[in-house]
Amino acid sequence: MYSFNPWKHFHKEPFGAVRNNESMKVRFTAEGDVAVKLVMHRDFGARHEFEMIKVDDTTFETTVLFDHGRALYFYYFEIVEKSDWGGRRLYYSASMLGGEGYIVEEMNQIRHFQLTVYEGNDATPDWYRNSVFYQIFPDRFYNGNTDGHVNSPKANSFLYAQETDSPFYIKDMKSGEIARWDFYGGNIKGITAKISYLKELGVTAIYLNPIFLSKSNHRYDTMDYLRIDPMLGTEADFRELVDCLHENEMHIILDGVFSHVGDDSEYFNRFGNFGVNVGAAQSQESPYYEWFKFTDWPREYKSWWGFKNMPEVDKNNPAFQQFIYGNDNSVLSKWNEFGVDGWRLDVADELPDSFIRGIRKRLAGIDDQKILIGEVWEDASNKLAYDQRRDYILGDALQGVMNYPLRDLIINYVCGNIQANEVAHQLMILRENYPKEIFYGNLNNIGTHDSERILTMVGDDNMDIAIGMMFVMPGVPTIYYGDEAGMTGRKDPANRKFFPWNDIHEPFYTLYHYWAHERLANDALKTGNFNVGYVGNTLAILRQGKEASYLYLANPKEQAVLIKPDQIKFLRDHEFDIELSNMKELKVPAKYSLFTKINK
Repeated sequence: MYSFNPWKHFHKEPFGAVRNNESMKVRFTAEGDVAVKLVMHRDFGARHEFEMIKVDDTTFETTVLFDHGRALYFYYFEIVEKSDWGGRRLYYSASMLGGEGYIVEEMNQIRHFQLTVYEGNDATPDWYRNSVFYQIFPDRFYNGNTDGHVNSPKANSFLYAQETDSPFYIKDMKSGEIARWDFYGGNIKGITAKISYLKELGVTAIYLNPIFLSKSNHRYDTMDYLRIDPMLGTEADFRELVDCLHENEMHIILDGVFSHVGDDSEYFNRFGNFGVNVGAAQSQESPYYEWFKFTDWPREYKSWWGFKNMPEVDKNNPAFQQFIYGNDNSVLSKWNEFGVDGWRLDVADELPDSFIRGIRKRLAGIDDQKILIGEVWEDASNKLAYDQRRDYILGDALQGVMNYPLRDLIINYVCGNIQANEVAHQLMILRENYPKEIFYGNLNNIGTHDSERILTMVGDDNMDIAIGMMFVMPGVPTIYYGDEAGMTGRKDPANRKFFPWNDIHEPFYTLYHYWAHERLANDALKTGNFNVGYVGNTLAILRQGKEASYLYLANPKEQAVLIKPDQIKFLRDHEFDIELSNMKELKVPAKYSLFTKINK
């Protein structure tokens, strides 16, 4: 009787996010003698009603122009059923799975549809959009010194006797802080030495975890933003790495950790290692004092998630902004001179939107081929952080985020926690909520330094589907170092073992190699149209390129399944001009996937 599905071409144009200064046309289907309103409010803003005009026996229509800048909007429909006895008021609500909504009788039962309004056309560089990334934790990848010596070992730390030793922290029993940091000795020369390995695998770009001077092995406790950690090498080593990558038509992005610094840094200097009057914890006259928020100087201060070894920086401080990105001697300026191709911003939720836009403006002023990616663990279109709605993907800021929601869906699907229909709906919700350039610019992953290894999470039998889903989805696939070698491990430190160069798991390497090279050669996977659907518990992903289209089927069941392509329920209509009814029945083996070309 009543119907609205924002994924259907008939009901909403354009699909998904709308650009500022453009209009959205909405059609609502209703039978009988009724009046229909579109009720909408800007995020945390005023409520607006739009009377819908009846254009035929069952169709109500209205058009809304969005010309007030980037923002989120939320909407639902109000229906009045007319009768001789007055009218009954009903509400048309969104469903939890997205797509088709449903009727509710009370306002407190309404779940709003989301509409994302963005500014500009935030296109990513071609090199980035076409890449296969490889994430490297530098200490754990490879030691490039010919004699195997470790560069500049740190005081009060230890080196493992063998590269096969498992990572282990030594903590202070009283404070709970790390008392002795552990290192293997991987370095920048080691990455340069393995460029040929990466290129053969199909990698075209690398994302490096932090490389600047720090006390820890993870280096998220920066001591000096302008100095490469001597354990990793020298500026000459880094310049050689960047140059060699570019000579091999490969790219590199660095990890920007600007939310906090190390307590044992020049900026904070908690222990006085940089001099008695240097740093905010040593002198209130320090030029860095205003960077931090002390509650009881110098002992009590705001720190990142309560970790005392990571004092939090005030990102709204003008001096800190100038130091990071605002002047010709800034951190960004220095490392961009080495030719780095972009940055990944650590904990982007804890950086003000204005700070992120300042970084983006600086990068754009240097070179329009730079990329800026953010660490966001949820749907970045509607993220609330510290009571603030973030708009960092709505223009002139981030060009993509780390796609952790995709990782969660993949793991839950192959492990049997959710069914194919829910996976399909959740993927379509992400597509609907994100501006297209962001959706295609997300850094897809199934494992990072902050998460469990994918093999540990899904087991050997499910790796084919897990890897394939990451590569066939829109976005830029990222291989976490060693996943292709069969590395295992739960969270830190077990997920940060040394790369097993003498024990690479050949079947997993072959899988990653296949998909990396398939994506590099297949324009449909890099930039093609996307649709998702399901039949039973088999997930179907359709990608359409200019020359050909491809169907991906995933079967997590213990038995093989036979799929008739024309029986697949795709969630978006009028997406492709493709005839599936002529395709033969396809057999998808148990715990496996099928990737096949479709003739137009």
